[in-house]
Amino acid sequence: MDKKMTSGEIAKKAGVSQKAVRLYDEKGLLKPTDYSEGNYRLYDKEALAILEKIVALKQIGFSLEEIRDNLVAGDAKDIGEALRMQLRAMEEKRYRIEMVIDAIKRTLSRGEDLDWDDVAGIVQSVTLDQEADRRHWLALQHTVPGEDWYVKIFRSMNFGKDEKVLDLGCGFSKLWRNNWEEIPEGTQVFAYDIHGGWADDFANFVTENTEKLPKDVSIDLTFEDLEKEAAWEKIEKEKTYSRIVAHYVLGELQDPEALIEKASKVLDKDGFFSVNGPGVSSWHFFFKEAMEKAGIDAPFIDETIEAKSAERDAFVEMVKKYFSKVDIITLSCAFRFAEAEDMLLKMKDTYEGQEKFFAKNQDKIKAYFQSKIEESGEILFTTESQFLHGTL
Repeated sequence: MDKKMTSGEIAKKAGVSQKAVRLYDEKGLLKPTDYSEGNYRLYDKEALAILEKIVALKQIGFSLEEIRDNLVAGDAKDIGEALRMQLRAMEEKRYRIEMVIDAIKRTLSRGEDLDWDDVAGIVQSVTLDQEADRRHWLALQHTVPGEDWYVKIFRSMNFGKDEKVLDLGCGFSKLWRNNWEEIPEGTQVFAYDIHGGWADDFANFVTENTEKLPKDVSIDLTFEDLEKEAAWEKIEKEKTYSRIVAHYVLGELQDPEALIEKASKVLDKDGFFSVNGPGVSSWHFFFKEAMEKAGIDAPFIDETIEAKSAERDAFVEMVKKYFSKVDIITLSCAFRFAEAEDMLLKMKDTYEGQEKFFAKNQDKIKAYFQSKIEESGEILFTTESQFLHGTL
């Protein structure tokens, strides 16, 4: 008969503390095989194997609750799915860490006397850039090949030769990066953004790729806060602009209307101001129809559509206060999904704060999406986004 181990002995063999062994017992993960005459816990080789499994799974990031609920007693299929989910979570964690590292490096590279306001700036820039970049990365992951969203936006701007362009909140500047050699000759781009974000990276990109620009194209990047007068004093020095771009920036401002009003004052009489803001995502209508077909009650979708519609209408009316004519430009983008899990994640991302709904219905939702994928091999869906073009 195999010799039983005390809690101290099994802890030593597994490389953990006795306190950890007691905790795993309390959590229902590792029960004693037997008890000694003195009522001490005893463990056998099978218990050691379970403990080693717990230690290994903790090392790759699983919580004790996840180990207890899904893994210790789970079959190979359950473990495989759990590992795939954990991989996605760890990749997301790595991405967040890399973003923080990048933001800190950019701040330190400025070579200035730093204070705690700079630390707060790091947190703000990381938060904003992570969210924007995460959503863009997820979109790229499922965009139908051959469709570049920023090429479509660029073409909708109808840039001609010798344009003078003001780009408000340029950020990573995919509008320019993805169309670098297509910028018309003689174009002057005056881009503005704050330090400590993706605009720092764009500044490096401009330096490294200036020679590839078409003839007489120039890009002047200025680091200023668009909600402070110093930025607008510099903007106004160039008099007026034939194109003004304010894409994906209003959500980062405390007073978006102030930026729109100021932009209207530096626009050429024959130019136009391009902006996007609150809208009703096509995904809401897609998920509304999907839930109805799946027989799942999701009243928050109609509520969201109603609220977003009101926000969009108010936004359009606000822009009309400063421009005599406002055209709505609609651009489409096709997405494809081949995994039901990815469709579920997209829906969760669209409806943050609906944890109870998803906890109750996610299996049924996945089953519905899986059935649609099995019918056609994938789910194809075309979304539409709107940009407003205002003229004086």
